[in-house]
Amino acid sequence: MKANFKKHILNFKRPSGTSRGVLKTKETYFLILKNDEGFGVGECGLLRGLSVDDRPDYETKLEWVCENIALGLSEESLYEALTEFPSIQFGVETAFKSINSKNPFEIFSSEFTRGEAVIPINGLVWMGDKAFMKEQISEKLKQDFTCIKMKIGAIDFKTELELLKSIRKEFSASEVELRVDANGAFAPKEALEKLKVLSDLQLHSIEQPIKQGQWQEMARLCEETPLPIALDEELIGVFPARPAGGSEEEKSRLLDTIKPQYIILKPSLIGGFRGSDTWINLAEKHNAGWWLTSALESNVGLNAIAQYTFTKNSNLPQGLGTGSLYTNNIDSPLEISRGALHYDPSVAWDFQV
Repeated sequence: MKANFKKHILNFKRPSGTSRGVLKTKETYFLILKNDEGFGVGECGLLRGLSVDDRPDYETKLEWVCENIALGLSEESLYEALTEFPSIQFGVETAFKSINSKNPFEIFSSEFTRGEAVIPINGLVWMGDKAFMKEQISEKLKQDFTCIKMKIGAIDFKTELELLKSIRKEFSASEVELRVDANGAFAPKEALEKLKVLSDLQLHSIEQPIKQGQWQEMARLCEETPLPIALDEELIGVFPARPAGGSEEEKSRLLDTIKPQYIILKPSLIGGFRGSDTWINLAEKHNAGWWLTSALESNVGLNAIAQYTFTKNSNLPQGLGTGSLYTNNIDSPLEISRGALHYDPSVAWDFQV
């Protein structure tokens, strides 16, 4: 078996705002495996400024993976050697599942990949000025989304509240579920007051109200909050500085300390499917809910995450609506309709090996 990788720059249709800045492009890497029977592909989805493996030696590590691909995953040797590179772990896992499948893009065969079932998802509203955010909200409601996630923290809090109130005036909590994502934008001193104000709007949850790494502050918030808190960025990079056999103990310590109501899993940021499985098992032991979210991957990575997600049988809307963000995404059978992600097996993939 041979391996190589290629870089792909994804271009946003419209600059997308977060509390960490405005995104216009997003780089990603495809890890491609080839043998006599065919090929397999996995996406190593790097998020600059957020991924723990955003390092100068990233491509060097990808070259190492290609040179050592014969190590395989059977004894976990390759996966374990990549502990500090969770996005490459995800790409390697996917590529091996892909090459061992009859169809390189059917990573987890299910009713979803056969087009017999769908995955409910949230409609994502990006940060921007009031008019742009209002336009997105109207669009999501017209598209029959019953769960809307709004990124907050970039414009003033009063304006964001007005936007949320405008939805609540028209739709009750039983009709439209509202989630907000602060991306760590609140200062610890002001966070609880803001959560109290937001809770009046009957929101489902808020993601990462304060910046990650402040375990005691986050624990206090999770204990006192009137609004369920979901950890997102907090899960990134939770492994020993010199890994020597897994990081379950550190992950368990985080959940023991903070006691969140929910955790949000992004396989590219937390070690792929195995990393996600570990977090799910620990969350259930700690009575925390969870859902999965893509991390701005191309359709290649989104496809793998969606198929994995379906196998987990979650009854919550998932965060898998990012496939339509780019002008140059990989054409795929994935499509969004009526607030859900669909897979149409009659549509061919357009991926050039």
